[in-house]
Amino acid sequence: MKKPEHIIILGAGLVGSLLAVYLLKRGYRVTLYERRPDMRKVQIPAGRSINLALSDRGWRALEGVKLAEDIRRIGIPMKGRMIHPQQDEIYFQPYGKEGQAIYAVSRGILNCTLLDLAEKAGAEIIFNQRCSSVDLANNTAKFLHSDTNQASEAKADLIFGADGAYSAARLQLQFTDRYNYSQTYLEHGYKELMFVANADGTHQFEKHALHIWPRGGYMLIALPNLDGTFTVTLFFPFKGNPSFEMLDSKQKVKSFFSEIFPDAVPLLPTLEEDFFQNPTGSLVTVRSFPWSFDNKLVLIGDAAHAIVPFYGQGMNCGFEDCTVLNQLLDEYDDEWEQVIPAYEQHRKPAADGIAELAVNNFYEMRDLVGHPDFILRKKIEAWFSEKHPDKWIPLYTMVTFSHIPYHEALKRGKQQDAIMDEVMKQPDIEKNWQSEKVEQRILSMLN
Repeated sequence: MKKPEHIIILGAGLVGSLLAVYLLKRGYRVTLYERRPDMRKVQIPAGRSINLALSDRGWRALEGVKLAEDIRRIGIPMKGRMIHPQQDEIYFQPYGKEGQAIYAVSRGILNCTLLDLAEKAGAEIIFNQRCSSVDLANNTAKFLHSDTNQASEAKADLIFGADGAYSAARLQLQFTDRYNYSQTYLEHGYKELMFVANADGTHQFEKHALHIWPRGGYMLIALPNLDGTFTVTLFFPFKGNPSFEMLDSKQKVKSFFSEIFPDAVPLLPTLEEDFFQNPTGSLVTVRSFPWSFDNKLVLIGDAAHAIVPFYGQGMNCGFEDCTVLNQLLDEYDDEWEQVIPAYEQHRKPAADGIAELAVNNFYEMRDLVGHPDFILRKKIEAWFSEKHPDKWIPLYTMVTFSHIPYHEALKRGKQQDAIMDEVMKQPDIEKNWQSEKVEQRILSMLN
């Protein structure tokens, strides 16, 4: 395969626009096609999360295009979880060590910044073009204009599908022989609301935390925005008791929130209107393989591996795809015939790992974070890790504050969980958890 002269990227979202910058820096001619209008000129309708959690893997990708410091200035560090029980006082659970935090960042600002950077680097970006199909034999992408439905097509040496969980590029691969694909939906959906700011524009809750209202089977979370508001998301069953299906009137919504999330209601002055006006989204995990066809079409980001949002790693994982791809282009001197298989080999196990971790973390966040045994368990892990950092890294730290491959973090996390299960069975563990006996017990099981 000769070095591609022209690369098309389907999708100018976060991953597509970042990928464009990396490829442009390497000297490729890049054209981005995006089904939506230019978000820098028009407001995109609501429906996707307003802000995101940016952590170490994402920061590394932004550092690679010299954008990290600019984005850090518009991010809000969240140093841990602020837990809101239904009746007791709220309390704080740190994410990691002193100085470690994930950052709440505006999706829109980040995407617009990446689009600006891509254009400055030489990308051609064509908006309002929905990919209808890809002709794999001829390396041609076909489009319909989002407003006029006018058809067009474009040919390239290489096409990247960065067009999200419902990717048209991936759909084309599903018609090829022996293609593996699955999509799995949670029985829960999500709805976004908004906490208002104080009159002076400050936050009404602690802004350096991700707020969680765990209620066993469902939960509410809130991430801070720069203007003093919080983006609030209700993760809730579609059917059953309680469920979106049951909350079918304004009175039922107000009564339910007042009983279940009492400290949140005063910050939601338009709760009933927003609840019925804002869309209800679904939560899907997509697994697919292979991610390429004949070195002509390659999937990246959610198009290859969409995950649920409960580890805050969807964007970070997609950004890490770009980092790894760029590293492989360095390693193989832009020999794409070697790069593409190596990219799949590196990223497929990692993507499967974070998909499993994300679903697991949903159950942890909604059911366990407020339980005394869980809190003690995390204290023991943090204590032992501080004494033996070479032997124990908490799972959350491996996923969020390291570059350990996701599948390796999952494997080590399961091993550590098995050890902690045994530790928690010890008599009077709640009194003796900092003892030498507990320390030696963990060391012996690790060995």
